[in-house]
Amino acid sequence: MKSMRTVIHGLPVQLVVSHEMSLSMYMRLRYEPTDPYAVRAAFTLDDSDEAVEWIIGRDLLIEGLKGPVGEGDVRFWPAGERDRGSVYIALKPPDGVALLEAPAQAIKKFLQETEAHVRMGSESEHIDSDALLRHLVAKG
Repeated sequence: MKSMRTVIHGLPVQLVVSHEMSLSMYMRLRYEPTDPYAVRAAFTLDDSDEAVEWIIGRDLLIEGLKGPVGEGDVRFWPAGERDRGSVYIALKPPDGVALLEAPAQAIKKFLQETEAHVRMGSESEHIDSDALLRHLVAKG
């Protein structure tokens, strides 16, 4: 049986303010095999402990390394040489838009580690459907 260890990677990103200006930020990617379709991305400024967290589909991150993907609140697309340059991440919270530039290799390394725990296409095997059903009935 594969390890069910949580995968966490931190990496520097740039918040693109304009063509001439960007701000350094930190992005922490977190993947839990018990929630196999989702990646949690927490963003902080270098001097702040307050994080803004987004839940992103793991498949969206994978496809965003290859080409433009996403609709609505979260979009990704590669910049520069495929899998070697940067990845742009556009987040659309209710009060604006944030454009972030992240190193593609760091995201690729994170995704390879998640794949070592849960292969793409096998996510449904890692969901505890009984626990999910109990949770839904209790909320009902």
